[in-house]
Amino acid sequence: MKRILITGGAGFIGSHLCERLMAENQEILCIDNYFTGRRHNVAHLMNDSGFELMRHDVTFPLYVETDEIYNLACPASPVHYQFDPVQTTKTSVHGAINMLGLAKRTKAKILQASTSEVYGDPDCHPQVEGYNGNVNPIGPRACYDEGKRCAETLFFDYHRQHNLGIKVARIFNTYGPRMLPNDGRVVSNFIVQALKGENITIYGEGSQTRSFCYVDDLVNGLIKLMGSPESFTGPVNLGNPVETTILELAESIIKLTKSSSKIVNQPMPQDDPVRRRPDISMAKKNLAWQPTVQLDEGLDKTIHFFKLLLSQ
Repeated sequence: MKRILITGGAGFIGSHLCERLMAENQEILCIDNYFTGRRHNVAHLMNDSGFELMRHDVTFPLYVETDEIYNLACPASPVHYQFDPVQTTKTSVHGAINMLGLAKRTKAKILQASTSEVYGDPDCHPQVEGYNGNVNPIGPRACYDEGKRCAETLFFDYHRQHNLGIKVARIFNTYGPRMLPNDGRVVSNFIVQALKGENITIYGEGSQTRSFCYVDDLVNGLIKLMGSPESFTGPVNLGNPVETTILELAESIIKLTKSSSKIVNQPMPQDDPVRRRPDISMAKKNLAWQPTVQLDEGLDKTIHFFKLLLSQ
C-alpha cells in the first residue's frame, strides 16, 4: 500500500482519481482549498479508513509523509482561472515549488497535471510534445497558460538538479460527471443550456475544434504515467485524438437531451485556440494508453449527472 497525496483531490478530475486509487487499496491524502473542488465529490470515500481529506492551499508549504504526489491543484476553466489571475499564477508556480520541495524531502515520485494550453493557439496540428507553443504571455489566458509552462520548467529543473522522479502530463479537454455547471467549459455549458431549454451559445461560427476525453480514460492515463519506468518523465499528451467541431458538439447534445434549444452565435473571445487535437503517439508507445470511451457514450453519462444535479 502506498500513501498517495492528491492536490486538488476534491475537484472534477481529482475526485475521480481518488476514487480509482481507493479502489486499488491505496492510502489517499486528498487536499483541496475548495475554490473549484467540492467536499461532496469525495464524501462517499470519507468513511474509509484509508482516505483522509484536508483543507489546504498549495501556495503554502505542506509537511506530510507521502510516497507519490499527483499535483492537480489549479482552476482549469477560463471562468475560474480568470477570476483571480494573480492567484492562478501563484497556484501553478508556488504550488509547484511547494509540492516539489515536499517530494524532494520525502523522496516521493511526483506527477504534474499540465495542460494542452501550454501550446497556446497552435500553428502545429495535431499538437506533438516537441512543439514549443504559440502563447500570448500578456493576454487574459496567460495566468493559466504561462503558469503551467513555468510549472513544467520547475519540474524539469528539479529533475535535473536534484534527480527527482517526475512525470508531466499535458491534459487535453476532459469532461464527465462532477464538472461544475457554471465553470464555463463548453461541454457543461451546452448540457446545462440544453437541459434548461435555453439558447446554446457558440463563439464564432462553431468551426473551431476540440478533442474531448472522458474522465475515466484520462484517469487511466494518469495512473499509467505514474507507474511508468523512471526514465520516462514526459511531457506526454493525454487526450482524445478524435477532433470535433464546437457546432457538432452542440448538435449532438441537443439530440441526446431531446432539447428544444436553439444555437446562437457570439464573437470569439481573445486568444481562444482555433484547433486543438493531441498527437498521442508517445502515450500509445510508452504507456500502452489510448481513450476507449466514445463521445456519445461519455456525453450520455455526463448528461445523466447534470439531470440529477439540476433536479435537486
